Amino acid sequence: MNRTPTRRKRRLSPASTQPRLLAVAIAFGSTLLFLVLVLVLLSTSPPPAPSSRLARGRRSSASTALPRCGDAGLGELGDAMVSMLPKDLPFTVFVPSPGSFRRVLKLQGSNASAAAEGDDNTSAVLSRVLGFSAVPRRLLAADVPPRGPARLLDSVSGLRIRASRDAARGAVVVNGVRSVCADIVRGETVVHVVAGVLMDAEFERSFAVESDG
Repeated sequence: MNRTPTRRKRRLSPASTQPRLLAVAIAFGSTLLFLVLVLVLLSTSPPPAPSSRLARGRRSSASTALPRCGDAGLGELGDAMVSMLPKDLPFTVFVPSPGSFRRVLKLQGSNASAAAEGDDNTSAVLSRVLGFSAVPRRLLAADVPPRGPARLLDSVSGLRIRASRDAARGAVVVNGVRSVCADIVRGETVVHVVAGVLMDAEFERSFAVESDG
């Protein structure tokens, strides 16, 4: 009768559980210290540097920003040409710059006023150039790939246009003619001002003959 209580007292004695509690406390303290050190390292370490591919992509996008300008970049003749398009249908137009109108087509801003007053010759020239330059769809500069094959487009008049983008300068290039302004939005129409005139060989020869004469 006296042995059983003695054995129970030995099993429940606090002295026997002290080493086990001490081991648990040490393990818990070590884990907590490890977590604290990890948090300190994470809070003090600098943010990870972007990968080389991502860094190259950011530098590329910064260095190839596309040239843009407002409606003033169109000039009077460009504005008159774009106004010939229906405003509720999507178009993309590669409009000659004011300098290209003067150099290639021998037209100046005063011709736009003359066309508005009924100058059939100026209106006919603008209409023909519009047919060569207008594509029946919206095409922003970002839609033109900077690398790879050129994008093939058909103008309203049937002229085949090869559109690409200069990866170094970010300009849109159509049939070898580079843009000076991009993404001028006029309702449903997107306008790119280019440093030249898009036209077929026959129309180009007609202006060459007039210049020689």
